[in-house]
This record gives sequence, structure tokens and C-alpha cells, in this order.
Amino acid sequence: MNNTRIERDSMGELQVPVDALYGAQTQRAVDNFPISGQPMPMQFIRALILVKAAAARANVELKQISESRGKAIVDAAQGLLEGDFMQHFPVDIFQTGSGTSPT
Repeated sequence: MNNTRIERDSMGELQVPVDALYGAQTQRAVDNFPISGQPMPMQFIRALILVKAAAARANVELKQISESRGKAIVDAAQGLLEGDFMQHFPVDIFQTGSGTSPT
């Protein structure tokens, strides 16, 4: 059984773990910038997830996104918060996020 899937972006194809909730750009950052081996702190990621859910709720109320889209975002955020979510945020804490993940 294959433990990876193929993701595509503007830079081409890349293998990503089959159960990962991220795509090619995150995998490129992991592959190309293994700086410290330390992921972002769990508290920081948790805070970002809470902000994403709050933004979805606000945007539904402001009629900027549909109720179904807002619910999907909130449900996904809740699912992450209820589970072991850190494996889905593997980028090194010291990776700059400059958008220069070379192949």
C-alpha cells in the first residue's frame, strides 16, 4: 500500500503523506527547510484554528460567505481541535514563510 499521494501546484507534482491535511507547498517547506526539527507551538496553532473558526462565523453573519461554507470551516476547525492535530502542521518554527520553497 502506498503511504503517499500526489499533490500538484505551480511548481509541479510532489508526494505528500496520504493522511496529511496539507498540500504541496507545505510539503516543499518541510522538505527544503529542515532547520530545527521543531514545529510551531501547539498553543499558537490552536489559536490560529480558533481565529479561522471565528472569522468564518463573522463572514457568515456579514453574508460574505455562505452558511454551508462557514459551517464547513467551523466543523473542520472543531475537528482539528478535538483530535491530535499537530501532525498536520509540520513546518519548522524557523521557516520564514517567504514563499520560496524551491524544488
